[in-house]
Amino acid sequence: MPLFDSPQRPVGSGLLAIAIAMGMASISSQVSAQHITASGSSTVAPLVAEIGKRFEQRHPGVRVDVQSGGSSRGMSDARQGLVQIGLVSRALKADEADLTAVPIAMDGVSVILHRSNTVPALSDAQIKGIYTGAIRNWKAMGGPDRPITVVNKAEGRSTLELFLHHFQLRNRDIRAQVVIGENQQGIKTVAGNPGAIAYVSIGTAEYEAGQGTPIRLLPMGGVPATVAQVQAGTFPLSRPLNLVVKGQPSATTRKFLDFAQSRDVHDLVKAQFFVPLAR
Repeated sequence: MPLFDSPQRPVGSGLLAIAIAMGMASISSQVSAQHITASGSSTVAPLVAEIGKRFEQRHPGVRVDVQSGGSSRGMSDARQGLVQIGLVSRALKADEADLTAVPIAMDGVSVILHRSNTVPALSDAQIKGIYTGAIRNWKAMGGPDRPITVVNKAEGRSTLELFLHHFQLRNRDIRAQVVIGENQQGIKTVAGNPGAIAYVSIGTAEYEAGQGTPIRLLPMGGVPATVAQVQAGTFPLSRPLNLVVKGQPSATTRKFLDFAQSRDVHDLVKAQFFVPLAR
């Protein structure tokens, strides 16, 4: 029996190719199992990135990749299986029962002004008036004679949803001059425009103000906008920061979720100016 059935192809080479392919698939599966991907909320992403670095240090061979893009992206990517973990800076809704939320911290949302703006506080009615265009100049509230630049969050951002729900508004009601995505964009806009108003994560804003960025966090309902008030449960506009998964996570992803809820990352949560959850 000849060893070759053609000048180029050995007998049984097809079986060998199948075996190699199966081996490669197995290797690919193992690599995938050691690769955790997450996407979503720009509020949650920096914290999860830091948690991921520590998890990688404790689990050599595991890689954690984190991307932002908004809570809606996190929900969509997790549902479609594009990532193992979605990052969502709000509670799940009734029609999102197909996903499981894993809370890792609490945060608040604060209205911010430029530090030079002398308006000490705004009522809910005044904030609604500003965002709907009924109030257009700061002098109407005892501030400087300066036009108001309204900064709003883009569609798909959970901060927007929380803001709209609290003030009983619809996004189409808002008359904004600037639309931003991430918290840092809102802070940068207000810091560079004395007439601007925006709403962002308290944790991020408190940190930036402490670093000298010319912004000021406004109280809400007489409660100061601080991480301490969020921790005490007294700040009106607060939210959970969640990791969401669809179906049964892999063993490696499950370990990461447990780690993200553990006391081993409380220092990372506090470093981001969020409130750790007792566990």
